[in-house]
Amino acid sequence: MNILIIVFAPLLAAIIAGLGNRMLGNFASKLVTTGGLFLACALSWPLFIGFLNGSETASVVPVMKWVESGALTFDWALRVDTLTAIMLVVITSVSSLVHLYSWGYMDEDPDQPRFFAYLSLFTFAMLMLVTANNLVQMFFGWEGVGLASYLLIGFWFKKPSANAAAIKAFVVNRVGDLGFMLGIFGTFLVFQTTSIPEILAAAPAMEGASSIGFMGMRLDTMTILCLLLFIGAMGKSAQLGLHTWLPDAMEGPTPVSALIHAATMVTAGVFMVCRLSPMFEAAPAALAFVTVIGAATCFFAATIGTTQWDIKRVIAYSTCSQLGYMFFAAGVGAYGAAMFHLFTHAFFKALLFLGAGSVIHAMHHEQDMRYYGGLRKQIPFTFWAMLIGTLAITGVGIYHVGAGFAGFWSKDAILEVAYAAGGEYSNMAFWLGTIAALLTSFYSWRLMFLTFWGKPRWIESEHIQHSVHKTPEEAGADTTGGYHPHESPLSMLVPLGLLSLGAVFAGQIFHEAFLDDAGFWAGSIAFNAELMHAMHEVPILVKYAAFIVMVLGFIGAWYAYIRKPSLPAETAEQLGPIYKFVYNKWYFDELYNLIFVKPAFWLGRLFWKRGDEGIIDRFGPNGAAWAVSQGSVLAKKFQSGYLTSYALIMLIGLVAAITWVLF
Repeated sequence: MNILIIVFAPLLAAIIAGLGNRMLGNFASKLVTTGGLFLACALSWPLFIGFLNGSETASVVPVMKWVESGALTFDWALRVDTLTAIMLVVITSVSSLVHLYSWGYMDEDPDQPRFFAYLSLFTFAMLMLVTANNLVQMFFGWEGVGLASYLLIGFWFKKPSANAAAIKAFVVNRVGDLGFMLGIFGTFLVFQTTSIPEILAAAPAMEGASSIGFMGMRLDTMTILCLLLFIGAMGKSAQLGLHTWLPDAMEGPTPVSALIHAATMVTAGVFMVCRLSPMFEAAPAALAFVTVIGAATCFFAATIGTTQWDIKRVIAYSTCSQLGYMFFAAGVGAYGAAMFHLFTHAFFKALLFLGAGSVIHAMHHEQDMRYYGGLRKQIPFTFWAMLIGTLAITGVGIYHVGAGFAGFWSKDAILEVAYAAGGEYSNMAFWLGTIAALLTSFYSWRLMFLTFWGKPRWIESEHIQHSVHKTPEEAGADTTGGYHPHESPLSMLVPLGLLSLGAVFAGQIFHEAFLDDAGFWAGSIAFNAELMHAMHEVPILVKYAAFIVMVLGFIGAWYAYIRKPSLPAETAEQLGPIYKFVYNKWYFDELYNLIFVKPAFWLGRLFWKRGDEGIIDRFGPNGAAWAVSQGSVLAKKFQSGYLTSYALIMLIGLVAAITWVLF
């Protein structure tokens, strides 16, 4: 019964707030949706703890009959096991806090009922995805998340940039979803079922056992199926090649950014790979591909994060990079480590995004870090929250002491397990992951130093100075321009405090269960006990690799932005084309614009002007109208008004009719 409430409470709240809208008013809409999420969260934690202490067992709760069509039969049922319980806790915890945070952040928005209805709808779709007992139900949640993300990213639809970002997210995700659909079709073709338990039970026997026709070739069945499914994960989780929508999604309100990038949409791909891990274990080539894409994404996104000035975009590229860690952990067979990083990442990434929102709120919606500085004394609670988030994402901790922040336990475990796995691709992942950890430390501390240290640079911001309503002379001669940042309201600070607890303690408390306890997973993922044991036997230098590069990144950021602030501009000038290449996001957007967008628009205009207007309209409705018009002109000439002319025409017609009958 509890699982039904957890899943359907957000849907019911979304319907009430969405249909009630202005009739209910802002307060009632916020109360219903936030209350529904906190109820779901309160029921999710006991479920998770039950799996943690062994008092809960996997179960399937039927909802209703769904489809019976020949061999294709499946019901709507909710699967509850360890993997589901983890995702329920992550989704409901972050989503409920995002709802609460939005009370303050969206307080002045005129469309609050619609916003909160979208948030709850998004959460329901994600809950449907993670509780799916068959691939079709998973796809239902998958597409529901895509729809809700489109609505949330484009929430401020009067902004052209928000509309463009929403469309871009929708279109790019459809590319990945095509691969996911083909993977589902192929899986049903091979296994004759969409039931996830039945597919996973039969998958090990399929390793190398058969081939399937694909694009005119005969290829290994499991490899093709897993690659197609992973393409879906690449789109939803913004992996290299299908990542371009993620930074643009920052056009949505900051709570949306936290919800999409921390615990829900972008982690759907990681969850799907872990849920179907027995399938991937039967396709070593597909796992190698997952490893390569994850490691490449990890490095690629980290490089871009070092050059961005928008505070939300830095954190967005950080998300992209951290997802790369999760995928290459899954690629080397450490699905438990991948899920552990997903779990810890949800807390510290939501904390960073909501902390960034608090900074933006304090700085009159200014998002460029070049116009911040000196804020740690102005907004101290936000500063400490973001400091905790930064310590977590950079992986601060010490092995011999056995203590550290959340990212220390999960990210370091991924690097260790990649090294322990051995092999060409695993080693590549280890080294790229280590370099990415260095860059993560650098751009994270760069964000902190630019935002909270140094002299205020607020006078240089047009956004901020518009709120002052004073001339520089009236405001004063200092660099604040007379602006006074203010701490966020309590509804925004409470979520920051609670997420800070997760960023500090989530790794410390749960690392043994996630990484070492096969009984905890209870068969919900393919758990490689030998690999996880080998992780603890790696050389000490490997164990401290992440800590060493974290310190180097911190020192580099401190020197560049505190000790010698002129250094970044000098370095950018010296690097020249390399800096420009990274700053422009490796020119992926420009490349896709050249290869896909412009040809698509050209083809669309061709079909529109030449096809639709030039052929279909010309010879169709327009042509028929022209023929009638010209016929009317001709017929008009016979309308002389003389009775004798009409009689003559009638006689000619009569003669023609008799002639037709006779001959």
